[in-house]
Amino acid sequence: MIVRPVRSSDLPALIDLARSTGTGLTTLPANEERLAHRVGWAEKTFTGEAGRGDADYLFVLENDDGRVVGISAIAGAVGLREPWYNFRVGLTVSASQELKIYREIPTLFLANDLTGNSELCSLFLHADYRSGLNGRMLAKARMLFIAEFPELFGNKIIAEMRGMSDEAGRSPFWESLGRHFFKMEFSQADYLTGVGNKAFIAELMPKFPLYTCFLSEEARAVIGKVHTDTEPALAMLKSEGFSYQGYVDIFDAGPAVECETSKIRAVRDSQALVLAIGTPGDDATPYLIHNRKREDCRITAAPARLAAGTLVVDPLTAKRLQLSAGDQVRAVPLSASRESK
Repeated sequence: MIVRPVRSSDLPALIDLARSTGTGLTTLPANEERLAHRVGWAEKTFTGEAGRGDADYLFVLENDDGRVVGISAIAGAVGLREPWYNFRVGLTVSASQELKIYREIPTLFLANDLTGNSELCSLFLHADYRSGLNGRMLAKARMLFIAEFPELFGNKIIAEMRGMSDEAGRSPFWESLGRHFFKMEFSQADYLTGVGNKAFIAELMPKFPLYTCFLSEEARAVIGKVHTDTEPALAMLKSEGFSYQGYVDIFDAGPAVECETSKIRAVRDSQALVLAIGTPGDDATPYLIHNRKREDCRITAAPARLAAGTLVVDPLTAKRLQLSAGDQVRAVPLSASRESK
């Protein structure tokens, strides 16, 4: 398995992946024209032809047979070209000493506070490949790329997590709030944001604070909660240093998590090493390994061991990275110490 930059020849595989994601992955819409444009722009991004506000680092996970089975991305900076909206969860306190009443009421403020941050996005792995190291490699490869090229990204990295919805794609938060303002199905609004039609959010969403006590009990219960399928991804991000700071998606109330770029575990602990080819050994640790290239970036996960400033890997791993002994790599243990192996 290898993580590499997307190419225009990957478009048919991306369309197939997009059609299998279901509701919730707004940055990977099953729209061929939109995806073709995104792939073309990603190719320009990796060659340095895009500014940070337009940069879209789109990666694919490819197996040894050349089949694309997953996708992940980093947006250079959100909200500098298209508005970026979240709800900021606040608190309003009402009190009357005379009536002996004291109320703390959570509120939702429409905000653009996360504008300018880089974003981890578009993570999806084909169901047949959700085993072994594949999921962690696909998700964390982006962090190792950021470690190699920190100047391309913001001082903070964010990730919006998929909120709660049922098997039919029904979001309780949307049913209690969004539907009253947008008069459309959750899936339609979700799709429109994915294809870049975000102006309607500003046009239709109320600008004043929303008191959550007016929402249904079911809707209040899912604010800041992730979809069951997204819980492993959230746990992985937390193990890397990400945390929830009170921002949620305006459609399904899924949490946005964030971390200072330099404090992300995979960024902070990564090392530049010399590649050595040999036998890592039975007790070798799984490492995430990057060939330190940008346009020709290749990242993989494999057992490896440190030895006098070198990283010892087997011949197949070196072949996947398209490197020889003596070449430079950037590497970090795949898992945080508190993360399950």
